[in-house]
Amino acid sequence: MDKACGLRCDQTIRMGGARARHDYPEALRRIHYYDGETQKHLVFLTNNFVMPTLIIAAIYKRHCEIELFFRWIKQHLRLRGFYSNNRNGVVVQIWTAVCSHLLVAIAHQQLALPGSLHRTLQIISISALEKVPLHQLVAKNDTSISTVDIPIQLELNGF
Repeated sequence: MDKACGLRCDQTIRMGGARARHDYPEALRRIHYYDGETQKHLVFLTNNFVMPTLIIAAIYKRHCEIELFFRWIKQHLRLRGFYSNNRNGVVVQIWTAVCSHLLVAIAHQQLALPGSLHRTLQIISISALEKVPLHQLVAKNDTSISTVDIPIQLELNGF
């Protein structure tokens, strides 16, 4: 094994206990990796025998960062479900959501809009069809006045 890159061993194993062997009879891959940055020994079990060992170690090493990224996607991009079951459809939907988020973030910064980016995203999500400039949408309105000017919404195909 190449100790210079942190790899200690790459083994093919089977579960030892009778119940574990019954629950998962297939062979597993055990990778022992030493992370020089954190000075920790990491041991990974996987059923992937195709990918290179160092790629698997890098994926597992970054597991927490990947989980945080997906949590961020769920919280900020409002992807509650996918409209497609195939890979291309899911990728298109994620990239569309990321691009939309980035466009709003750029507009929020360039226009120096008040409040947080999260607030701006919320306002846009409920006011997407209103014919009002963005800076007016996010401006703080005085709701104590009895007459509130409600902007006219765009019509969709005559509705």
